[in-house]
Amino acid sequence: MDAEIAVALLALIGMEVVLGIDNLVFIAILSNRLPEAQRVPARRIGLGLAVLLRFAMLAGTSWLLTLTKPLFEVLGVGISGKDLILLAGGLFLIGKATIEIHHRVDPDSQAESHAADAKLALFWPTVVQILLLDMVFSVDSILAAVALTREFWIIATAIVVSVVAMLFSMDALSRFMERNPTVVMLALAFLVMIGMVLVAEGFGVHLPKGFVYAAMAFATAVEGLNLLARRARRHAHAADPATVTQAPDRPPSPGAG
Repeated sequence: MDAEIAVALLALIGMEVVLGIDNLVFIAILSNRLPEAQRVPARRIGLGLAVLLRFAMLAGTSWLLTLTKPLFEVLGVGISGKDLILLAGGLFLIGKATIEIHHRVDPDSQAESHAADAKLALFWPTVVQILLLDMVFSVDSILAAVALTREFWIIATAIVVSVVAMLFSMDALSRFMERNPTVVMLALAFLVMIGMVLVAEGFGVHLPKGFVYAAMAFATAVEGLNLLARRARRHAHAADPATVTQAPDRPPSPGAG
């Protein structure tokens, strides 16, 4: 039984950490809109409230399981409370990520977006968005955890470990994304893909998560190679000034012609 508990705990921690990557990316993009002094408190308060929300969902497991019962049908597909949550979260992710991509692609929209951020990016609305998206990502993970084990202390331990890991990596990830705009664009593309997966699951089409995360890992590895290549070019230019500045043109000699 000790071995089974250890395996279940490690499996749940791994699942919570992997599923938390989506949440991390969204929190980093969302919090970077705030003034610099408010970013870290917004992340910590949002994640702290998210832990309490997950514990509340875990305590109300019997209610959470009722969300899987169909409420009505659309084109012969039963739609449950869980499906409605996934649909709302997926559509929100797609819309939010698409708007962000548009602002980053269009220079005029980007300038307008920065000006709007200075006026409209507020602390508590950002925290609420972090909390709501964490709830969307938590529904599936908690239902999967309950299916794996009914030892609630194991699930609670996995939740705490995953959130602590997110807290320790959140600031570094946000700074890294802020310094590398191409990584932000890749992350936004991931959010669009995750939103589409949530919408598909809301309509009863279950996509293997392994393929989705494998595609994300491959794209991340390619972007990592691009970052290394750009860093190598910068070092090469710094080491060889001739590649950066050209010698001025000499005036023609008096007898030339």
